[in-house]
Amino acid sequence: MSSPASALPISAATRARLRHLAHLALDMDGTIYKGANLFACTRPFLAKMQELGIGCTFLTNNPSKSLADYLAHLEKMGVPAASDQLYTSAMATIDQLHHQLPAVKRLFVLGTPSMLAEFSRAGFELTRDDPADEPDAVVVGFDLTLSYARLCRAAWWIKQGKPYLATNPDRVCPTDQPTVLVDCGSICAALEHATGRAPDKVFGKPDPAMLSGIMERHGLRADQIAMVGDRIYTDVLMAHRAGALGVLVLTGEATAADAGQATEPPDVVVPSLAELGELLVEARQDVPGTTR
Repeated sequence: MSSPASALPISAATRARLRHLAHLALDMDGTIYKGANLFACTRPFLAKMQELGIGCTFLTNNPSKSLADYLAHLEKMGVPAASDQLYTSAMATIDQLHHQLPAVKRLFVLGTPSMLAEFSRAGFELTRDDPADEPDAVVVGFDLTLSYARLCRAAWWIKQGKPYLATNPDRVCPTDQPTVLVDCGSICAALEHATGRAPDKVFGKPDPAMLSGIMERHGLRADQIAMVGDRIYTDVLMAHRAGALGVLVLTGEATAADAGQATEPPDVVVPSLAELGELLVEARQDVPGTTR
């Protein structure tokens, strides 16, 4: 039996880890689809994972859409998913607020209406643009509805020393439209110039909290999960930081040459999800101690 195509050699230790994987965290754009186009291999791959008993969670750094928005988006693309199969940087921020800052109940949030609704549903009270309506903390996200007045109010509370959190580090959001989508990292850069403070904590990839939240939800250990994505400096780096397996697919941003030159290279590099599926099938057919 010939081995599936892989852009870099796979070690025996990595093959053993593939054999025992129980869950995959799947990046979305560049991994399961590109823009508005689902990759041809995506649905067969997901069907194969279900057959193998390997769980999948779709993961994104973009907090601007709600859980319901993303589920509807996936459904429209032909990928039906349950609510426990999706994890965004907004959800990671909410989880970490509950765990690390349980006394925080009132938030001033820069975010889209969908993002604000996620925080409300999680039990937080959202404060108004009013100096008398004092929050416990400030959260900044990818706010496509950003107004100057709310940006100034966020700066005011940051200047007063309130805990200051960012949902994701991205400076721009990828788009195929003739514009630049200024993302959370750039909004935070403006706030830092105005206040002298960077966020106390930035969630989203490559922060390992994105994976630890998934592991906690599904009762997984780090050696049971792989992060699959198309970027080395977010997807793969997060996998390494979390102690998970880092899988790079070459259907998005990074190339095989990028992987070969990386300081912390991916554990597995494959042309697409199709070849990853073949590797996982083959790994489960491997018998320890035999020579292939």
